[in-house]
Amino acid sequence: MDHYSKEQLQNIHSETFAFITCLEKDHVLTLTLNREEKKNAIHPHMINELAFALNYAHIENSIWAVVIQAKGNVFCAGADLKAFMGMTGEFNSSIPAPKNQLLIGELFSSVHKPVIAKVNGDVYAGGFFFLAGSTYVVAHKEIKLGLPEVKKGIFPFQVMATLINIMPARKVIDWCIRGYNLPAQEAYELGLITNLTTKEKVDETVNSLIEDLKENSPSAIRFGLEAYEKITKKQGQHEYLMQMLQKTIMTKDGQEGISAFKEKRKPIWTGE
Repeated sequence: MDHYSKEQLQNIHSETFAFITCLEKDHVLTLTLNREEKKNAIHPHMINELAFALNYAHIENSIWAVVIQAKGNVFCAGADLKAFMGMTGEFNSSIPAPKNQLLIGELFSSVHKPVIAKVNGDVYAGGFFFLAGSTYVVAHKEIKLGLPEVKKGIFPFQVMATLINIMPARKVIDWCIRGYNLPAQEAYELGLITNLTTKEKVDETVNSLIEDLKENSPSAIRFGLEAYEKITKKQGQHEYLMQMLQKTIMTKDGQEGISAFKEKRKPIWTGE
């Protein structure tokens, strides 16, 4: 993970973030998705800010774990399609541009620190990058988990690639091509959620997990996760899948799906 220089990363706590907040305390770096008004939809610069913070966690030995949480009752609604089509809007962020291309599907495995997704709200579409990329996923039984991309004329290519490393491939394919909501209990049984609890006990469960992690050698854990990345990494996979997403968006069905979603109507598919 070398998207930024060490000199840039050392100033993290004096930087201005537009899409996340960043708090370092007691060997834990807590990153909060801070776009509640947009249901924490992923903006291209949000990926930049996440990468910057995760890169810092990677190089800083005093960080022993990372927690990713979100404001509001939607953890993440997926990608902000308007922003990814160039309509990024105005925002105030001092986070520098990365040295090389950022692919959200590859960010988490390179941290080499335990990453805990603290899921207090619903997750849709690209929001599953956070769950599939984390070491632990703590969630409560009331959340909704949905992959609605096919209903908008597109397909969750990169999400599919991350999910099949965790869940049975046939279940992932079925979920992707039918686009339904998966019950949290079933997601737990399939391994997507590692710690399922009640809404009232999410904080307690996360804190308990962090205390367990602190009992063990951070150096040993760091090298173990580095080895895990080495033996499981599939070079170039997410770059190819991003190209496939762009290809799908440009089809007639892709354009129709996006238009229908914006206009809140049922799409008319042609198969083109």
